[in-house]
Amino acid sequence: MHGVWPLTAERGDDGEVSIGGVAVGELARAHGTPLWVVDEHDLRERCRQYREGFAGVDVAYASKAWCTVGLLQLVDEEGLLIDVASGGELHTALVAGVDPANVIFHGNNKSVAELARAVEVGVGRIVVDSFDELERVEAVAAEQGRRAAIWLRVTPGIDAHTHEYVRTGHDDSKFGFTLSLGLAEQAAVRAHELAHVDLLGLHAHIGSQIFGTDPFVANAEVMLELLARLRDEHGIALGELNLGGGMGIRYTHEDHPVEVARYGKAVLEAVDETCARLGLERPRLSVEPGRAIVGPSTVTVYEVGTIKRLPGLRTYVSVDGGMSDNIRPALYEAEHEVALASRGEEADREPMTVVGKHCESGDLVREHAPLPGDLRPGDLIVVAATGAYNDAMASNYNRLPRPGAVLVRDGRVRELVRRETMDDLVRRDVPLRSSRPG
Repeated sequence: MHGVWPLTAERGDDGEVSIGGVAVGELARAHGTPLWVVDEHDLRERCRQYREGFAGVDVAYASKAWCTVGLLQLVDEEGLLIDVASGGELHTALVAGVDPANVIFHGNNKSVAELARAVEVGVGRIVVDSFDELERVEAVAAEQGRRAAIWLRVTPGIDAHTHEYVRTGHDDSKFGFTLSLGLAEQAAVRAHELAHVDLLGLHAHIGSQIFGTDPFVANAEVMLELLARLRDEHGIALGELNLGGGMGIRYTHEDHPVEVARYGKAVLEAVDETCARLGLERPRLSVEPGRAIVGPSTVTVYEVGTIKRLPGLRTYVSVDGGMSDNIRPALYEAEHEVALASRGEEADREPMTVVGKHCESGDLVREHAPLPGDLRPGDLIVVAATGAYNDAMASNYNRLPRPGAVLVRDGRVRELVRRETMDDLVRRDVPLRSSRPG
């Protein structure tokens, strides 16, 4: 299959799709649907591609893409650092056994309690996002009698030409110290003055789902120029620079992202050329892929339910999940490749609109999905590239239990996330009276 599909996805002689040597029908029978299926070989290979493409650079997995104990253990085994964006993600990393020194703590509004926990356990770097937070970190570290290692998040003023909801590097952003307003330099000066903060470097992330290397190269150049300016004008020498992540992935066959090796080569060459021009020693670099690691390695398996044919208009194909397990189409107008998985295609393909079972007209999985005209209830379909932000942003809308997730490799199946039960749905509810039968 390849293309948008995980590396081990293949269609057998009988037409059924398997991943990691396990047929989707077998997975559906054993674990139910909807089901997230993670190709372990694919995921590990993507970790290795980043380590090789960015040789000599720290690679951190952006766990906001998908943060579960098992996944963090897997990428930790592959030698990646872990970046987290909340106390909950930090807790998950600690439960997974990740060395706190290998954790980078992000977030634009970290609470005092979150910062206190980060300082207490000794996370590797806290990425400070505002002047308010800078003072909070200082106070928390002082109270504990410790020093906090920090980076400053800089908003570099680069438009990554991606969806407006995932642009983070332009001037008008809730993230970071805006470079064009002089705030980044002011923050560096202030951090340098504080007694319980060690300012070690800078961080910049310009957005997500970016195709092409030019925005990343521009980000590197702008940030290195800032490092040189801090050195020359303020006497502040910083030895670390995190260039963020954001490289796009293939959701459909129309997407053409840059290969990791080319991405790494372009950025590292720009870093070396800019450092030479500025007389700047190459800083310790890091990058933070998230979607690019876990997104393409995962598919969602759905069972087809109602098929509604409207002659002259369209055919609606309803599946047993939808926006509760994949909010991206409704949120970003995103598209995912869809294919029949439980059998071969015995009829010509027709454009069909795959929808979820939620009470929302915007509950789409894919419009104009090319599916066989003999599609019928009970068939299984697979949706490509659903590892990033699907479970992370899943909900119980309409009180649907969230799906389970399994890891497959060489015919072996391991559970990553337990499927929710009906009892789970009411576990947090507080009754106002005792329940009565019927």
